[in-house]
Amino acid sequence: MDRRRHRIFLTTLYLTSLAVSVGAYAEESLPTRQNPPVEPNLHRQAINEAKIDTENFEIGAFVGLMSIEDFGHSSVKGMRAAYHINPDLFLEAAYGTATAGKTSYELLSGSAQLLTDDERKLSYYNLSLGYNVLPSEAFIGHRYAFNTDLYIIGGIGSTRFAADDHYTVNFGAGYRFVATDWLALHADVRDHMFDTEVTGIKKTTHNVELSAGVTVFF
Repeated sequence: MDRRRHRIFLTTLYLTSLAVSVGAYAEESLPTRQNPPVEPNLHRQAINEAKIDTENFEIGAFVGLMSIEDFGHSSVKGMRAAYHINPDLFLEAAYGTATAGKTSYELLSGSAQLLTDDERKLSYYNLSLGYNVLPSEAFIGHRYAFNTDLYIIGGIGSTRFAADDHYTVNFGAGYRFVATDWLALHADVRDHMFDTEVTGIKKTTHNVELSAGVTVFF
């Protein structure tokens, strides 16, 4: 009787140990449950972006300074009109006026005048091709983004100076800041080159113009 009870006890103990081992193995075999990913609580800042209007024409006015070779600095003003062929290229027509000052010879001599007052008036017109080399954006604060363009430009035209018309080549660069979908601000530097003999020596003059302007799209 004691042996029978002992056998039953050992059998029960063996089966219990086996069940525990199988359960532990099954638990280890099951894939571990991963915690769900934590979604970052990001606050998206709303930005208002100024875009160029769908129209391709641009027209406006500019003012600035022109360094007329041998005749000092002068204020310059004028108008520009452009047609945007595509996002990279545009054609521009420009007209500007300035008034030449006195040469160093005139200032030193005191009375000698190389040009009359009418002959000192300079005016030019030209047709140029521009290329937007660096379209970009400018940010003001955290809410406003503005389209900008850094462009190069060059063309041909004519300059009226010293009672004569001069074939003129111009080239330069500019920066366009699109303030709204129809208004843009410009900053430009141009060199107007033409041949002249005003001072008695025939040479190619470089007349550098710095200007700022406003244009509208329509």
